[in-house]
Amino acid sequence: MTAIGVGVVGFGWMGEVHTRAYARLAHHYPDAPLRPELIAVADREPGRADAAAQRYGFGVSTVDWRDLVSHPRVHAVSVTAPNVLHREIGVAVAEAGKHLWIEKPVGLSAADAATVADAVSRAGVQCTVGFNYRNAPAVAAARQHIACGDLGTVTHVRIRLFSDYAAHPQGALSWRFERARGGNGVLGDLASHGVDLARYLIGEIASVVADTAVVIPRRPRPASSGSHFARGSGELGEVENEDYVAALLRFAGGARGVLEASRVSVGEQCAYGVEVHGTHGMLAWDFRRMGELRRSLGEDYQDQSVSTVLARPGDGDLTAFAPGAGIPMSFDDLKVVEAERFLRSVAEGKPYGATIGDALAAALVLDAMTGSVRTGGWVEVGA
Repeated sequence: MTAIGVGVVGFGWMGEVHTRAYARLAHHYPDAPLRPELIAVADREPGRADAAAQRYGFGVSTVDWRDLVSHPRVHAVSVTAPNVLHREIGVAVAEAGKHLWIEKPVGLSAADAATVADAVSRAGVQCTVGFNYRNAPAVAAARQHIACGDLGTVTHVRIRLFSDYAAHPQGALSWRFERARGGNGVLGDLASHGVDLARYLIGEIASVVADTAVVIPRRPRPASSGSHFARGSGELGEVENEDYVAALLRFAGGARGVLEASRVSVGEQCAYGVEVHGTHGMLAWDFRRMGELRRSLGEDYQDQSVSTVLARPGDGDLTAFAPGAGIPMSFDDLKVVEAERFLRSVAEGKPYGATIGDALAAALVLDAMTGSVRTGGWVEVGA
């Protein structure tokens, strides 16, 4: 393996996940062409980058991401900073001629994602985006069933992303709840994943109609930066972006869909999943039962039975983590898959996995949802 110097910008939970993924890459992909070296970490919260360097072995820690981007030994950069910084940092990384692994949604809008995409294209660097749920082996199996026509013609899809991370009324008023720094709330945070799964499995979304709501309008300000699971204890402030979204989807191929996402669903913890129905079949996947795929395939149509099958060797990247079916994978494992695809893209000079193009396509759908809420009607994606 040839070494490549990497840097991580932003060291909250997702920055740690990226770092662990780099560290584990050789364990699961011993034949990977590139070996990541942890060169630099940046976080503007005082002391956080120093602690990360001590714990994970980065050679350099800094509060200024610009120091990291300009470091001569850093050739690939993970960007896990707040959404408002995605555009500025993503463009700077590309213009420095360095490869980019950036978390979704890549900015606050499709305009931000398009600006990063343009910078990546002009620089000729590789860019992977953090749509990790598509990396689940059972999702790969579902995609194969659909591509092979096992469901007949896809007729409709239902996608749900329910979480309770913001359900507590004392949940801290972090940047995630501010329009200027967190963008469109649950749309960028959760619905973006749903849009990516829909596109990955079914195809392009042509038009949408949507409704949104703010369920908890005021929250206490945080005592420190914390995570999006933290409680607040300061004065109350206004929640400026969406807690909940529901949308109807029309796909370019003719299928219909329903997408619903919430960050305030009491009793739901990471209840993420997708159901796809066709003219003679059905598939369903639930993130919390990641290795399982429910399917109904055949020619019975009415009263056709449903079975649950386990992801097995040959489905996605399962064998990099387990020798056989029934051994569970984790959220972190999906990010290791993502890291491998990112560095394989760098090594081979062509994209693998979710790209900046996928991020832009998802952002255009989210912008259309926002436009639909404003107008009250159907909006064409990209119009």
